[in-house]
Amino acid sequence: MRLALNEAWKYQGLTYPNPAVGCCIVGKNGEILAVEAHKRAGEAHAEVEALKSAYHKLTNDEKILSITSSSDIHVYLINNHNGCFRGISIFTTLEPCAHIGKTPSCASLISKLEIKKLFVGSQDLNKIASGGIEIVKKTDIDVQMQLLEKECDELLNPFNMWSKKRFIFFKWAQRLNGTIDYGTISSKKSRTLVHAMRDVCDLLIIGGNSVRVDRPTLDARMVNGKAPDILIISKSGDFDKTIPLFNVKDRKVIISDNFSVLDNYKNIMIEGGSIMFNLTKDIVDYHLCFLSAQVGGDINFTGKDYKFDILNVQKDDKDIIMWMKQENSRGNK
Repeated sequence: MRLALNEAWKYQGLTYPNPAVGCCIVGKNGEILAVEAHKRAGEAHAEVEALKSAYHKLTNDEKILSITSSSDIHVYLINNHNGCFRGISIFTTLEPCAHIGKTPSCASLISKLEIKKLFVGSQDLNKIASGGIEIVKKTDIDVQMQLLEKECDELLNPFNMWSKKRFIFFKWAQRLNGTIDYGTISSKKSRTLVHAMRDVCDLLIIGGNSVRVDRPTLDARMVNGKAPDILIISKSGDFDKTIPLFNVKDRKVIISDNFSVLDNYKNIMIEGGSIMFNLTKDIVDYHLCFLSAQVGGDINFTGKDYKFDILNVQKDDKDIIMWMKQENSRGNK
């Protein structure tokens, strides 16, 4: 389950309006056959991706690799598994879905593959997709619930939040010595990840001083994605309208000294430094830090005495990426 969790966290912030979900498939002799995650709304769910990878490893059937449609993967596995999944176990961070929407029901697929055990972390509280466990229990599959439930719930929290109201996360980048000035800090891979997050968020919040000094675009060009609406927090509405962010097509730019517009958005990202961090600490659910393996600069990221719970740590070629929440924050609820 920890392998499934770690894989899913790689795609946190990218799956909106779907939850981030991970799945690990273990063979009857204990070998790891597949570890996969749901990567983007509309694409195959984590269980389907993992079953596809495991099927290929078990059978060497190359045809499965060319099938990308979730529906087609379902059909192919049902028609061609020939008992290859007998004795295997599935570990999934979230209850398999019962709903048939853009993708077929994962619970229905699992129930038809002669699988031995299903381990589930979080129960799905979404009325549309829930009920998968009941489908699976109608078969001979041994179902065990609430494995690493707290950790799986932390992964699921953003989905539960934006389903009810909204989810807000604060992103910043810093060097090892805590500085945030002097140009680009994060690696190209990390910046591409941030652009992918912008592509699926509804609103991006930034401070007025950052806009005036950095003159940013704040789009998703590195992934050819859409640019989110922008909320500039500023006491003054006086800005040079030649700054690139004001000239992005199909974007709404709001200038305000408060956060009242947040009620119109579901998935919200904040980018900034110390001032914005302190200003938004009471409305932020999760924090996302990109820690670059370098030193330099002069201006440090500073704040009051805040303590964080680390939810997940990833590493790319040059950066450490940490998802966190403040102790006693709304992210605990």
